[in-house]
Amino acid sequence: MKTRILIATAAVAISGIAASGAGAAEKADTEVTIKGQNGDYYGYVKSPDSDCESNRKVDVYKLVGQSPNRQVDQKIGSDIAQPNGPDGMWSIGNSGYKHGKFYAHAKKTAECQGDLSPVISR
Repeated sequence: MKTRILIATAAVAISGIAASGAGAAEKADTEVTIKGQNGDYYGYVKSPDSDCESNRKVDVYKLVGQSPNRQVDQKIGSDIAQPNGPDGMWSIGNSGYKHGKFYAHAKKTAECQGDLSPVISR
């Protein structure tokens, strides 16, 4: 009797683990771009899932070291991407930072992957 209970309990536990792994959805790819000059920075959030393009907060950083590190780099602005053509567009306006290296970051969400843009030099 105890053996049957142990086997039944193990079977339920294994099926629960398999079901939770099978039901896990992949996060949609996200790409963030950055452009700009004279302190005005803007870009796009692109994704095959249109829900991952709009209403995404994008932070813009000025690079301090040799490679992006959001814990060290200086955050100079942020915006929420809004629909603009096939993608979501963000713009921080005139940040006042005209020279240096800059990049943008969109955090991951429950449904969407996060991304860092390439670093641009101005």
